[in-house]
Amino acid sequence: QVQLVESGGGPVQAGGSLRLSCTASGLTFVNYAMGWLRQAPGKEREFVARVNRYGTSTDYAGSVRGRFTISRDNAENTLYLQMNRLKPEDAAVYYCAADPILVSTKSPYWGQGTQVTVSS
Repeated sequence: QVQLVESGGGPVQAGGSLRLSCTASGLTFVNYAMGWLRQAPGKEREFVARVNRYGTSTDYAGSVRGRFTISRDNAENTLYLQMNRLKPEDAAVYYCAADPILVSTKSPYWGQGTQVTVSS
């Protein structure tokens, strides 16, 4: 059974940094594109960043481009999201997702999420 477990969330001041991790099990990690999405209270889940199977191609939402970096370690079955210069509007529950083709809100596998709180 596929499991995606996020960690690394927490409170941070605006301008600060956090690094999220997502450890995958129950799937052949290198066969899946991976990504991060987030959901703030009262809002729909939105795309943040994604990476292809080999880590050679990445894509970012405009709101985080230049501040966030997605990466993966296929040897460790782990996905990362380095978040710098955080803003209050980045506060949300961050979810890791896996997809055989391209991560989106319709991807089949999701973690339980990790909360990121940004204070101004």
